[in-house]
Amino acid sequence: MRILVQKFGGTSVADIDRLKMVRGKVKAALDQGYKVVVVLSAKSGKTNKLLDLSTRGAAEPDLAEVDSLLSTGEQASVALFSMLLKDSGIKARSMLGWQIPIITNDEFGRARILSIDASRIRKEFEAHDVLVVAGFQGTTEDGRITTLGRGGSDTSAVALAAALDSCECEIYTDVDGVYTTDPNLCSTARKLDRVTYEEMLEMASMGAKVLQIRSVEFAKKYNVPVHVRSTFSDDPGTLVAQEDAMMEAVLVSGIAYDKDQARVTVCGVPDRPGVSAALFAPLSENGIMVDMIIQTASREGVTDMTFTVSRKDLEKAIHLMKEIVARIGGTGVEHDPYVAKVSVIGVGMRNHTGVATKAFAALQQENINIQMISTSEIKISCLIDEKYTELAVRTLHDAFELLLSGKCIIAIGSYTPTMREIPDVVF
Repeated sequence: MRILVQKFGGTSVADIDRLKMVRGKVKAALDQGYKVVVVLSAKSGKTNKLLDLSTRGAAEPDLAEVDSLLSTGEQASVALFSMLLKDSGIKARSMLGWQIPIITNDEFGRARILSIDASRIRKEFEAHDVLVVAGFQGTTEDGRITTLGRGGSDTSAVALAAALDSCECEIYTDVDGVYTTDPNLCSTARKLDRVTYEEMLEMASMGAKVLQIRSVEFAKKYNVPVHVRSTFSDDPGTLVAQEDAMMEAVLVSGIAYDKDQARVTVCGVPDRPGVSAALFAPLSENGIMVDMIIQTASREGVTDMTFTVSRKDLEKAIHLMKEIVARIGGTGVEHDPYVAKVSVIGVGMRNHTGVATKAFAALQQENINIQMISTSEIKISCLIDEKYTELAVRTLHDAFELLLSGKCIIAIGSYTPTMREIPDVVF
């Protein structure tokens, strides 16, 4: 049995006309001899409307009940689409997360998939050619509905593809693939044919909207090729897959940016063991993700500690830091919400030098000051004033001649699963 997983986002299921376009993609797969799992999101805007409704009904809505409410968006999509398929003579049925089941933990609003009963899906294919599965949702062991967080339908689709040993997972959206950089910022941006899992992970961690980061983690772990395509065209799109020799030969693969950044500096704290832990432990305990960190050289026994957080967490982070400064001693807390991060990304960095020098020189030519720097094996990130973001992206894009190099990545904007058969696939 050849199984293909296709996922369609909110813009693809916005109305009946668009659902008919989705039906065309499914029919094309059936004509190629596949059994098809179709994973659907709620239509665009539906989840936000339901979230707004939940806050009107309660000052502090219960998260488990919120998940039950939000799951109805996907339930409506799969029911409507199943009706449309059956009306065309296709043997189809809808399935919700709890019917498979897709078992998750009980972190309501951001649940993680623990296991999928692949045998139930295979059994359903004995009587059906298409199974229309609600994305974004699962169930706890004791039967409570959960949701997987923003973009969770991508994770649902890739996890199902891994569980079913699908040949490929097609992610259909309103863009026709992965681009060199944000086309809204750079007129020379163009679509790629291929990117690596590692590069896509870096992009997703930077806030790229193409794929949810956990879906890329699943794809990389289980070697599931992910094909990003447009519902509204027949363009072949972009394949996200393991790197090969040709991909590694390219020095830089793309430029990313993230404006969801805020800088916090804790000034004049004692430079002694335990201070860093005292500063960052409360942030972790309050669910605040810290990105870049710099500690200045010690002067007369004191130091400054600078780090970045998401802007939505800035107020809470400042409050926590002021409490700690008052307790351990320090001269104050400074912050800047008007910063952005630009990154140069490419698996070719593993075997080449000079990338940082070239990036820094390009920014210097445009008089763009670098406030902070962080690196990974395949990424160099610079924190700059937000007002220079667009200029920095275009400057780096041109400096590395990405339009001509033949390979880059879109720029918008730890849990490692394991797998075993019992006979189900457990993540």
